Amino acid sequence: MTVAVRSFAKINLGLYIGPRRADGFHDLRTVYQTIALHDLIRVSVTRGSGIEIVCSDPRVPLDSSNTCYRITERVMVALKARGHVTIAIEKRLPVQGGLGAASSNAVATMLGLQQALKKTLSTPQQLEIAAAVGSDLPLFLVGGTVLGVGRGEEVFPLPELQATATVVVTPDVGVSTPRAFADWDARSELTRPDGSDRLSEVCRALSAWLRGNSHAGAPAKVGGRDGNPLSDLVRTGIENDFEKVVFSQYPELRDMKRALERAGSKYASLSGSGSTLYGLFESAEKAATAVSRLRKQGMKAIATRTLTRREYWRRSFAAGR
Repeated sequence: MTVAVRSFAKINLGLYIGPRRADGFHDLRTVYQTIALHDLIRVSVTRGSGIEIVCSDPRVPLDSSNTCYRITERVMVALKARGHVTIAIEKRLPVQGGLGAASSNAVATMLGLQQALKKTLSTPQQLEIAAAVGSDLPLFLVGGTVLGVGRGEEVFPLPELQATATVVVTPDVGVSTPRAFADWDARSELTRPDGSDRLSEVCRALSAWLRGNSHAGAPAKVGGRDGNPLSDLVRTGIENDFEKVVFSQYPELRDMKRALERAGSKYASLSGSGSTLYGLFESAEKAATAVSRLRKQGMKAIATRTLTRREYWRRSFAAGR
């Protein structure tokens, strides 16, 4: 039996980096948002043993360093299952793009593997396994609009935002997340910001934004002067700290963000540590116009939209139908 699962991407609506912790990670605060762009994962289990990764993209590792491989090892042990597991990855999302593709692939693999084996892990077990494999895997077990704290692995569903037109720009360069964190640490040693104070500030801003929108679990009402709750979030001063170090290394990414703003985005940002950038637009029509404009400037731009939690789960397994 082969199970197909859509592996959706995420963007970060702001990302604040706190001080380095004793375990070597940084305290983070971010709002994750799933979007409609995706890879496709096909999982099958046959007689035998071992794990096989199949992917035509040469940038995707096919060995035990692949997150799909690592999560499969843990799931098979947790389910006390046997068999030869084949994971075929159809890449549509960029590698090292800041869209969480590798993490999303791993979670899609875990979900598909359970269906293929006709065995199910509890939600706490799934979250524990996901967090052990990577910091931003657990968000893909929630979907929609998600608050990420800790090193990003502690996730909480936020009030749903209405579907928002989004333009994603994927540069040819890839950004290494470990390198981005190292650059941030080097910068912090010079500027010495109070990380704890900064995290407290963003928590207050997020709390104010949530109080001004809707109750948890319900779609956020359209509000604010321009009718978009995302803009209310932007007014809190939310930003992506990685831009402070990544843009100095890759000035072309700063230029692309400015191009998104000139094309009419209400808010533009680097996603995660990059290199992908995105812009949020008032309508699908304006996003389509922006894509045309950006492509004429030589950029790889695509129009998409944000996904609510319900739609995220409904569409994840629609790939097999």
